[in-house]
Amino acid sequence: MSHNFDPTVLREYDIRGIIGETLGTDDARAIGRGFATLLGQAGGTKVAVGYDGRTSSPMLEHALIEGLTGSGVDVVRIGMGPTPMLYYAEASAEDVDGGIQITGSHNPANYNGFKMVFQGRPFFGEDILTIGRMAEVGLGDGGWVAGTGTVEARDVMDAYIDRLLRGLDGIDPAALASLRVAWDNGNGAAGPALEALAARLPGEHHLLFTEVDGNFPNHHPDPTVEANLEDLRSLVEAKKLDFGVAFDGDGDRIGAIDGEGRVIWGDQLLMIYAEDLLAKLPNATIIADVKASRALFDHVEAHGGKPLMWKTGHSLIKSKMKETGAPLAGEMSGHVFFKDDYYGYDDALYAGIRLIAASARLGRSVTDLRGAMPALVNTPEMRFQVDESRKFAAIEEVKQRLSGTDAVVDGTDGVRVTNEDGWWLLRASNTQDVLVARAESESQAGLDRLMAQIDAQLEASGLERGKQAGH
Repeated sequence: MSHNFDPTVLREYDIRGIIGETLGTDDARAIGRGFATLLGQAGGTKVAVGYDGRTSSPMLEHALIEGLTGSGVDVVRIGMGPTPMLYYAEASAEDVDGGIQITGSHNPANYNGFKMVFQGRPFFGEDILTIGRMAEVGLGDGGWVAGTGTVEARDVMDAYIDRLLRGLDGIDPAALASLRVAWDNGNGAAGPALEALAARLPGEHHLLFTEVDGNFPNHHPDPTVEANLEDLRSLVEAKKLDFGVAFDGDGDRIGAIDGEGRVIWGDQLLMIYAEDLLAKLPNATIIADVKASRALFDHVEAHGGKPLMWKTGHSLIKSKMKETGAPLAGEMSGHVFFKDDYYGYDDALYAGIRLIAASARLGRSVTDLRGAMPALVNTPEMRFQVDESRKFAAIEEVKQRLSGTDAVVDGTDGVRVTNEDGWWLLRASNTQDVLVARAESESQAGLDRLMAQIDAQLEASGLERGKQAGH
């Protein structure tokens, strides 16, 4: 009884596929057996399992639990909710050694997948490939073990909401009484948790699309795409609210707009969080991915912190946080990780609470904080198809060509080149046959020159910035 996964499903940061085409119940069962076997070998005995609001999630949950218990671990079912609620169930319970959330994140409705945590650390990369190798063996040496685990249900929602609200500890509720905020759940899995949270927050809160619907009837739940923030922007404008917060489909990524309707991008949110945190923890290391604005790294430095540029990918960032002891990290994609007074995982609901707290502690509105940021001109993240066999090779070629020049090159994750016009980035996606480009300057003319440099490097490698690729 062995199993072969579709080769597109086992990815760098998680496991993800198209239901009925590349992902199904047999895959879920095999993931459960492999994860349980590895956890048992590491001395673990119990796994928390949660799932998002996609129509395929309950079916995958059933099969996953069969696999987990069939290889001898006990399962704690926490039911439907946001991914960070699953992380909370794993991090806060003494008896839980791992967690698996069934979620398609921000992917289209016909996708689903699995995000995993193993004894408090991210489970990714080589771990995921090991699950694939074990499945090919099946039961036996080098493969799965057999066993019999138990299943129990555990309601963690109330405790999770209590924990989120502790993000406002020390702030006078009277100072928040006049607060007016919009929240857009985008029909994602965080809906019930958001309703419970908003009911207990001081101030006035206006909620959009809290009904969980895996078909996402109102707009796609990816807050990094500006078009998906239009409903939130309209609500903030119509009711003259202070700011608005949006979530992705499984509640681990945040998007935001200020009271004037301006988007507050992932790196700009991190600027606000960093300024707040560094007042309390001077000299702290703050991590951001290579796509982040120069303004963020300058801002961290200006407020007495140590900025650290790191590789894109939530699992990679979490691992770097553990290694460096950084209390805060974030990505352009809206993953924000708070280790300060929290557990170090990405939680968009908690990030929303910390935005309220930061504004209160800094004594400035979110709109003022956004308005004070440098007016830089930058591109969105540009993604274009490149043959899998060429994507990493092309980046190496760019590095080679630049090594003999006076260009300032950071090779942390791809190639980030800084010059008098600003900076540009080329990196290979870890999860798709895609190259990612981004550039930032103080002027449109400078940005145009940076884009010309990107195009020249691509051309020298026989590539072009062609058809835009989706996520």
